[in-house]
Amino acid sequence: MRRFAWIAVVVLVFDQLTKYLAADYLARHGEIHLAPFLSFVLVHNTGAAFGFLSSAGGWQNIFFIVVAMAACVFILWMGRRLSTQDRLLAAGLMLVLGGALGNLVDRLIHGYVIDFIDVYYGTWHWPAFNIADSAITIGAGMLLLDALGSNSGKRHISAK
Repeated sequence: MRRFAWIAVVVLVFDQLTKYLAADYLARHGEIHLAPFLSFVLVHNTGAAFGFLSSAGGWQNIFFIVVAMAACVFILWMGRRLSTQDRLLAAGLMLVLGGALGNLVDRLIHGYVIDFIDVYYGTWHWPAFNIADSAITIGAGMLLLDALGSNSGKRHISAK
């Protein structure tokens, strides 16, 4: 699993760097239209995915911090139990870990998550997201592929 830890580090650094640049630029200049379906906007998300619980009154930030910390601990615990042959699973876990840490840092520093990628069609907008969210989604997809047997149906988790 240590061979894949760099993935989580790259996701965390890239996520925090892009959020810093987006927040700085967009706060001064406003929305940037990149294509007929893509813009950069500045959104302070106090909720979870799709703004879930964003208007809950403030308690949700502590809740999401605790959930993110628990998820990170669980991922690290799981990772210690993997064999060297579980590459897809390890890479997926590291993407999820890096994304969870990226959003956790935002919650700890700002009290909200900085989202800035806006994908839309006409007047329909997908909820704004960030690099951490993308890494979590891709990592979850990899975990699903692994669970569905793309890893020869063999599980290499040791009984440590």
